[in-house]
Parts: sequence; C-alpha cells; structure tokens
Amino acid sequence: MTEGSAGAGGAPVPAAVMAVSAWVLVVLSVVAFVRADPGIDSNQLFFLVDVVGAAVYGTVAGVVLARRVHPVPIIMGLTAIGVGLAALGYSCSQLAAVRPGLPWVDVLSPLQNTAWIPGTLSLFLIVPWLIRDHPLGVGAKLGVLAGVAATAWYFWSRTFTEIPAVWVIVPVLVVGAAAAADCGWRWRHGPPGERVGLGWMCLGTALMTAAYIPLALPASLPGLWVLNPLVHLAVQAFYPVAILVCILRQRMWGLNLVVSRATVAGTLTVALLVLYVVVATALTALLPDGDSVGAQVVAAGVVAVAVQPVRLWLQRRVHRLVYGEGEDPARAVRTLGRQFGSAETPEQLLEGLAAGVGVALRLESVSVRRAGGVAAVWGSATGPAESVELVHRDAVLGTMVVTAPAGESLGARTRRSLTELSAVVTAGLVVLQSAENLQEARRRLSSVRLEERQMIRRELHDGLGPSLAGIRLGLQGARNLLGSDPAAAAELIDALQEQLDHQVEGVRQLSRSMFPPVLDELGLVPALHELAATQSRSGFQLRVQADPPPRLGAEISAAAYGIVVEAVTNARRHSGADGCRVDATFAPEVLTVVIHDDGCGFDPAGGGGVGTRSMRERAHELGGTLHIESGRPTGTVVTARLPLTAS
Repeated sequence: MTEGSAGAGGAPVPAAVMAVSAWVLVVLSVVAFVRADPGIDSNQLFFLVDVVGAAVYGTVAGVVLARRVHPVPIIMGLTAIGVGLAALGYSCSQLAAVRPGLPWVDVLSPLQNTAWIPGTLSLFLIVPWLIRDHPLGVGAKLGVLAGVAATAWYFWSRTFTEIPAVWVIVPVLVVGAAAAADCGWRWRHGPPGERVGLGWMCLGTALMTAAYIPLALPASLPGLWVLNPLVHLAVQAFYPVAILVCILRQRMWGLNLVVSRATVAGTLTVALLVLYVVVATALTALLPDGDSVGAQVVAAGVVAVAVQPVRLWLQRRVHRLVYGEGEDPARAVRTLGRQFGSAETPEQLLEGLAAGVGVALRLESVSVRRAGGVAAVWGSATGPAESVELVHRDAVLGTMVVTAPAGESLGARTRRSLTELSAVVTAGLVVLQSAENLQEARRRLSSVRLEERQMIRRELHDGLGPSLAGIRLGLQGARNLLGSDPAAAAELIDALQEQLDHQVEGVRQLSRSMFPPVLDELGLVPALHELAATQSRSGFQLRVQADPPPRLGAEISAAAYGIVVEAVTNARRHSGADGCRVDATFAPEVLTVVIHDDGCGFDPAGGGGVGTRSMRERAHELGGTLHIESGRPTGTVVTARLPLTAS
C-alpha cells in the first residue's frame, strides 16, 4: 500500500495504539489457544472469527484513523479491540481448564460472550449510515439512532435476559436490512461522485445482516454449529474490504491512499487459502472416525480434493475481479477485436478500443494521444497517469495514457496486459490515420480536378475561340478565291473542314467538364438559377429551391453543380418529363441536393451510363454519397449528400 497524499486531521498515535492493541490481543489469544490445545467445535470456529476480525479491523482502522479522525475508523478500531478481548477471554478459559489457577480468568472469561457485541453490530447497523462525504440528513440520523438502539437491545437481552433468540435477532435484521437498502438506493440514485464503491457496501451490509439469521435457528439443527461460524468468518473477511473500497474509491474525508492491485489479489488469495483450510478441516472433523489413522488421513484427502475445485474457481474469480479481462490477455484481445467489425467509422473504432481497454482492465480512464492531439478518450482521469507507446513499423504513432481507479495503483500484471493490448489499439490508430490520409487524398484529387476544369475553361477561351476566328478568316479567303482559282478555294475549304471537325470533337470532349463563370464568381445557388434559365429557354422547366448557402469551398460547389447538370441532362433525355425540381439544403455538416422529375422512373436493373458514373464519382471524391431511386408515386429521385468538412 502506498500513499498519494494523506488527508489532513489524522491521529497517528491513537491509530497506532489501536492497531497495536488489536494485534497484541490476537497474538496473546493465539498463544493461549495453542497452549490449551482444545478440540474442534463451534466455539473454536467462533474464536477464529474473532481473531480474524481483530487483525483485519485493527489494521484497517489504524490506516484510516492515522489520516483522518472520523467515527467510522474509531468504530472499527473499537470493534477490533472488542473481538480481540472476546478471543482472549475464550482462549484463557480453555487454558484455565488444563492449567488451574491461571490469573485474571474470572475477569477475562465472561468477555467471550459480551465484548464482541457492541463493535460487531455497530459495523453494519451504524457504519453504513456514516459512509458518506457530506453531513448526515434526517434519514441517516434516524438510521444511526436505530442502529444504536438495536445494538443496545441485543447487548442487554443477550447479557441480562433469557429472551428467545428470535426476538433478540429481529431488530438487528430489520435495521441491518434498512442500512443495506439505504446503501443500495444511494448506489443507484445518489450523487454520481458518491456512488463509487457503494455497491460493495450494500452487498457487505446485506451479508453481515444475513449472517445473523442462523443465530435465530434452533441450535439442534444438523451442521448449524459449523455453518454459523463459517458464514461469519467469510463475511468478516469481506466486510472491511467493502468499507475500505468505499473510502478509497471516493477519496472520502480527504484520503488519497493507493493500494496495489497485487496486494489486493494476494490478500484475497490468502483469505481463500485460509478459508480452504478451515472448510477442509471442519468437514474432515464431521466425518466418522475410522479404525485407524490411515482412514482419517484418507478422509481428509477426499475432503481436500472435493473442496479444491471450488477454491480454484474462487481464486480465478478474485483475479478477474481485481485485474479484469487482463488476467487473460487472449480473451481481452478477442473482445477488442470485435470492435473492428462493429464500428461504423475509424473514430468510433478507436473510441471503442479505448473503452474496451478500460473495461477489460478495470481502469478509470483511457486516452489515445498523437501528435495532432487526443484521438480518443474514455472515462475521466483524476489520478496519476501512466502511458504506453503505440509503435507501428518502428515508428511511434502516439501514446495510450491510462489512470487506475481511485484508491488503486497499476501493478506489473496490469502493465504487461496494457503492453499486449496496445498492439490492438495501435492497429485502430493506423486505421484512423489511413482514413484521414485517404480523406486528404480525396481533397487533393478534388482540388486537382477543379484546377483542370479551370484550365479547360481557359483553353476554350484562348484556344477554341482563336481557332474559330481563324476558320472564319479562312472561309473569307476561300470565298475570294472562288472566282479566280476554284481549285485552290476547294483545297482551302477541305483544310478548313478538317480543322472544324477537329474542333467540334474537342468541344464535345470539353463540354462535360465546362462550368459557368458564375459558379466561381457568385457561388452554387446563382449558378443553379442560371442553369434553370438556360434550360427554360430550350423548353425544359427547371425549378430550383435552395436555402441561403454557407460559405462553400470550390470543391463542394463544383461537385454539387456537376451532379445537378448530369441529373438534369439525364432527366431531359430519358425521363420523358417536361421539367424537374432541384432542392439544395445546407445542414451544419452536410449539403444535400435532391433532383426529382415526374418521368418514367428509374430501372435499377438497367445500370447506369457515363452520366450516372460521373455523379457517383463526384460524390465519392468528397467522401459523400449518392442514391438514385424511383420516385413516389412517379419519376426518378437523385439524392446527393456531400460533407461540408471536405471543403
């Protein structure tokens, strides 16, 4: 366990005294118990519960109280001392049975039945109401009072009366259930910053409450003497972890402790081993004694083999809980690999990979960064960050920056999993950069095509115009030669005809790429209105409806105009309609152009000609889309969507 920044207002000396006292009681109890060497029964198992409780709660209380004075660590410390005294009282009574005259036995022995009650019940009847980082409300205050009353009732009735056990337990169960319900409600509906870890607290409180149900059952039930203490042992090992998770995950009361994941995994694994030994020993003791020591050994082996699969399963679950899917990198990689098939865009792919790494390794935040800035972010970073380089073909494309959840630090295993998963994230970053490179190539191609079209216009003005003027002069010369030299005139006319044929063919080739000057000078909408006027003079009615346009780039305007010209030309030649309609709408990120005629409709099976292919190419060059479908009820609808970001 390492410390980030200790909270202010701690009490290190009382914390040390409390923790050391709890451990001294643990050591004295264990020594006395070993010297007494009693047999195994329910009392010995409850003794183990008290010893574990004193050690765990004393340690947790010392860590928290040293950094912040608060009722919760004080209650935990008093609980540790109380159960430690109860364990010492039992072990001393057992030792006195084999060594009469032991001093202080009359004082210590009664503590085994009373010293554990106030602290242990306060843990799940009072502490859950206090686990919050703001003043107690009316409901929480009533919950604390109810917890105090239930604890006092249990202590008084168990110590000084002979009330039936069921009436002693019922108030404890009711208040414990209310405390668990309050934790559950705050976990689901409370302030977002206060929800972290409350799920653990809700589960721990519910388990602590449920652990007291067997105390209300008849003691004569078979196996109850083993079940009851084992349930308490398991819950007492889990509950302090739940409290600590709430405090550390929320950085409650100014605490900023960081616990290594390896420490958590190791501690839980040791707890499982201890539980494994206890269960195997208890079940072995329940088996009938054989006629020989060998039979007892065989029985113990059978029990161990039966319990071992459960221990291994629990251990795998512990590692999955602590490390996430990073415990099995191959599984984590398969999970991330699904993002490649489900993401619709490279940006979504990278965001999905970042989220997948965060969920798989149970991290607080993951961000993928490169030279141009942050490419993807998942989660919100509040703690210290660690980074992993994303390398592709010996070149560093960027870094993956991660933070552990509040109260945790990344261990060697998590760092190794990050390194292994970084290859998948690198692949996603490569896909994103390739898509951006393709987009840039499309932009450059569109720009080049626009320059080519502008060059064509200049060629028409500077090339075709003078050529036609020369032909006109040649015709005038031929006319002058008709009277004096008819043969020379005929030869000149043949040459002029050949030159004219050449120019006609050139015009046909150039006409498809020629755009009106108004498109460059005034923009797309005036160019569409000029096109409508030109078509109307030839008998084809073109109606244009366009919103006031934003400032469009030349590439977008040229592509949209080219698509409209091709669609109108197709409608005029093939639809049989006497006109069509053009609608242009401008959204924040896309220009939508719809050309709709009332003609014979579109046959998808017929494919498309040069005009159709030209429209699709213009749209795709800018990363847009083009759809052609039959209108409802008649005609053909051409819809082009061009992203304005391409400009």
